[in-house]
Amino acid sequence: MTNNIDLSYMELMTDGDVEMKKVMIEMLLDEPEGELIKMVALADGEDLATLKSISHKMKSTLSFVGNKEMTTKNAKIELILDGGGDIAELAELTARLVEIFQYVKKELQQVLETL
Repeated sequence: MTNNIDLSYMELMTDGDVEMKKVMIEMLLDEPEGELIKMVALADGEDLATLKSISHKMKSTLSFVGNKEMTTKNAKIELILDGGGDIAELAELTARLVEIFQYVKKELQQVLETL
């Protein structure tokens, strides 16, 4: 899997500031994975309110990553939690987010090394 990220939004938000991009990428390498793992655990449990809160928070993070599949899966999770789908899908959706993030993380690391 390649080209899993589109950093154009980040580019726009940092106005080409290399140091700011480094900070943003380092944040993206550190923070989302833990939140995604929490989402997997919550999808199997009864605390769907916390899952919804994390999913909502991930929207802004994922806009910086620029991975369409992650954005789409996260939006579907929110839709389900708003009563628009089958909660049985949550485990598969959250697991897929973690899986995709492994590829995204590698690409972010490569970008960081070139800055």
